[in-house]
Amino acid sequence: MTRIESTFNTLKQQNKKALIPYVMAGDPAPNITVDLLHDLVEHGADMIELGLPFSDPMADGPTIALAGERALAGGTSTRQAIEMVKEFRKTNADTPIILMGYLNPVEIIGYDRFISLCEDAGVDGILMVDLPPAEAGTFTERLASHSMNEIFLLSPTTLPERRQQVLTHCGGYIYYVSLKGVTGSASLDTDDVKQQVTAIKSETDLPVCVGFGIRDGESAKAVGEFADGVIVGSELVKHFADLSGHSDAAAIAAAQDKMMEKMDELRSAIDSLSA
Repeated sequence: MTRIESTFNTLKQQNKKALIPYVMAGDPAPNITVDLLHDLVEHGADMIELGLPFSDPMADGPTIALAGERALAGGTSTRQAIEMVKEFRKTNADTPIILMGYLNPVEIIGYDRFISLCEDAGVDGILMVDLPPAEAGTFTERLASHSMNEIFLLSPTTLPERRQQVLTHCGGYIYYVSLKGVTGSASLDTDDVKQQVTAIKSETDLPVCVGFGIRDGESAKAVGEFADGVIVGSELVKHFADLSGHSDAAAIAAAQDKMMEKMDELRSAIDSLSA
């Protein structure tokens, strides 16, 4: 059983929903990421999605795309992001870490080498946005043999045959994209999302977590009513928007405090569902 699977089993026993924050490795500076991961856990993260900086992110809205640019400008590579997970693991052996990114850097490193690095660092899941499920079989098997889950996206526009491919290859949890658009989009129709999530859950025993468009405690609670987890990225990452690796420590710390205030809001709202 992977750490992701174990965490969801524990949450289910506690009648709780997962809070899964997303942050970009190396944003706004490489030296803050490990401490940031620990802070997210202290403020209620059940697992964390860690973005891998990439120059051409097709699914990311402006907030996260710019976070990737800041991370790349600061020198953060895919290998360095994996090393950050390894450093995090020195004092946290429990919180699942999912790497979220794009295939190009993985192909440059090489699939086997990438998987080996992830296993050594203590990575628990991989979400490659541009890896088609129909072509993922070998990669999925390799990850599974190293106790890692491969996460896939489903969206409102996913065709039935592709959905079946995702459900066949996916492990850990399903990431349901709540709306048509990129990360940080504004409109969230919770009734439609509920209908879609209910349909997916009728076809799989995997937990279904919802991301894109969740901005506050109210929307997180609404989604938590029917989803197994809530994923929040842009609303956290935006606090680093005006910073860079050259920003003074006080400015970065203040932005991080704002991020944790949002985490507390989200955690409190989701936990109220089981109160």
